Amino acid sequence: MLDLYTDATPNGLKISVCLEELGLQYNVHHLFLAGDQMTPKFTQLNPNNKIPVLVDDGLVITESGAILIYLAEKTGKLLPRDPKLRIKTIEMIMFQMASLGPMFGQLLVFAGAWRNEYPAVTGRYVKEVNRILAVLEARLQGHTYFVDNEYTIADIAMLPWVRMAVVHPIGQMLMFSDKPNLKAWWERVSTRPAVVKGLSIPEPFPAEKQFEGFIKATVGLGDLHG
Repeated sequence: MLDLYTDATPNGLKISVCLEELGLQYNVHHLFLAGDQMTPKFTQLNPNNKIPVLVDDGLVITESGAILIYLAEKTGKLLPRDPKLRIKTIEMIMFQMASLGPMFGQLLVFAGAWRNEYPAVTGRYVKEVNRILAVLEARLQGHTYFVDNEYTIADIAMLPWVRMAVVHPIGQMLMFSDKPNLKAWWERVSTRPAVVKGLSIPEPFPAEKQFEGFIKATVGLGDLHG
């Protein structure tokens, strides 16, 4: 049995989607990110005080991209065996971890947590996330999924973040509707039964409480990090 420490954030939802796709059994430990991640018990698991964390028979794995690769290698699924396709899958995970996630995250911080107090900064991240979405649109040209025509952990890494452009109010600031390849990909992956279930685990806290945790955990604004 696996233990997943998580919250209903894009990085957390990646792992529940992956676990559902793989059909693995797991225990969910739902953290309220207004302080649960700062407890001594959780800090021992991850000194960086971030979710998700996966524990497998005493092995503690942090960083969502590393967890996806671990689960794929553990099961022999969702990561191509062909060396060229394998490295392209890892390449796309790195792109998500280095570009889409951090830049969209900063947009959420400045447009959401800081309530657009600094419009020029918010505008910088709107432009950058739009640029990244255009890169994804180009990568999907002629392809069903991000690595040729095979559904992989690269798609799982992307989908909770692309979902934010579809369902989150801040997504209205972005240029998504003019990207037919990305829209078709989203419609394709978002209807997969394991994705539908995984995106519901864990169930998010009420919106006001979820936002409270977001504020408290935002470095420089909240009070969790001094």
